[in-house]
Amino acid sequence: MNDSLHVPAERYYSREFYDLEKEKLWPHVWQMAAREEEIPEPGDFVEYEVVGQSILIVRQEDGSVKALHNACRHRATQLAVGAGRFPGGQIACPFHGWRWKTDGQCSHIFGREGFSDEVLRPDDLALRECLVEMWGGHVWINMDHNAPPLLEALFPAAQILSGVGVGNMRVKWWKEAIINCNWKLAQEAFFEGWHLKQTHPQLYTFDQDDSDETDLAAFEYTAFANGHGRFQSGDAKESYGGRPGAEVEDAEDKSDFIEFHRVLQSGQDAMALERDIHVFEGLAGELDPKDPEFAGKAIQALFEYWKGAGIPNPVSDPAAMRLWGGDIFLFPNYLMLPMYANSLNYRVRPYNDDPEWCRFEVWSVTTYPAGREPERAELTGRFDTDDTDHWGLIPRQDFENLERLQRGIKSKSISETRLSQLWEQTISNMHQELDRRLAADYSTRPAGDATR
Repeated sequence: MNDSLHVPAERYYSREFYDLEKEKLWPHVWQMAAREEEIPEPGDFVEYEVVGQSILIVRQEDGSVKALHNACRHRATQLAVGAGRFPGGQIACPFHGWRWKTDGQCSHIFGREGFSDEVLRPDDLALRECLVEMWGGHVWINMDHNAPPLLEALFPAAQILSGVGVGNMRVKWWKEAIINCNWKLAQEAFFEGWHLKQTHPQLYTFDQDDSDETDLAAFEYTAFANGHGRFQSGDAKESYGGRPGAEVEDAEDKSDFIEFHRVLQSGQDAMALERDIHVFEGLAGELDPKDPEFAGKAIQALFEYWKGAGIPNPVSDPAAMRLWGGDIFLFPNYLMLPMYANSLNYRVRPYNDDPEWCRFEVWSVTTYPAGREPERAELTGRFDTDDTDHWGLIPRQDFENLERLQRGIKSKSISETRLSQLWEQTISNMHQELDRRLAADYSTRPAGDATR
């Protein structure tokens, strides 16, 4: 990028730029590879794939996790696909039956007598590992063994998210879509909240002068080191969904605050859930929803409900609570949108080795009563972007924008996008970090350092 206000259009469709990302970004960056509850028991595994690299995330006997390159050391056969459990704690090659323990050490060579000692050195036969660390209920991997520690790479985003209790959250549902859109273009659509009025007008439930298009004080944007970014509530938005005590003209509508949450829940079943709305509606029977104190008391009622239900809850910290309804982007490809004891999470990856397609995963996660967490998280399925049975109105509206973005970015009239210094600084921040990584020199490292 030549400056922070323009992004060259070719970054979103150029094969050369995409190949540079494959070489310089993905093998050297920390990535969210799995939710911890995808692999609850020893021997459980899940495959993580990105730009042709397949990694097995495997739960060990001692509860730790290893990340193993998914290739037989004999003739490179892919060892496992999808998710499941390795029976007997053994990873068996489906081609010739060579086996490895779940820690990657070779345990059996079928037909060993036919091989010379030269090709069967133990260090050569062990499955190659990635760096792996856990944070926030997630498993993170890095193919580069010279990478900095995870929390250093995630600073300061991880520390901020820890304050809203993301480590206590577990998967409610998990779905994905394949979208005709570059992976960067797809996730940038969620770096800001000011598209809400045009894209999701049903969510715009609070009174406001029609001439005030953006409500400048409603959101606050921050670009962080390491390419991460955040938007959260601004000074005029004390609670998500509108200012407390906003006047409502329709006497039948008890509160814009409650109505917003009803629309949000029905539109995506994430961030605000049915149990939250039940708490708010219960309070409406005791306190006039038009009372200026209603929103604050509604949040207080949530904390009381969580305590009574045995739900580990976020700290009652006004600074942390400003993130409710906003989001944090974790470079390079993961977003979390926390709200109350819930979150909506996105992971976006290139798909099918094509710079114009992405694999877009969506999680609704929530905090369950202690001891009543779901046993294992599983992908519900892959669904078309216009599937009304599996996607609510809100994600369908977003998906339509993404595919239009990709079609428009290739117009001969477009050489670059133009960014707002106020609302879109986290987009330019991501691209600046991407540039830094693409310019890095990894050629001086000893062979094998990136994939021990």
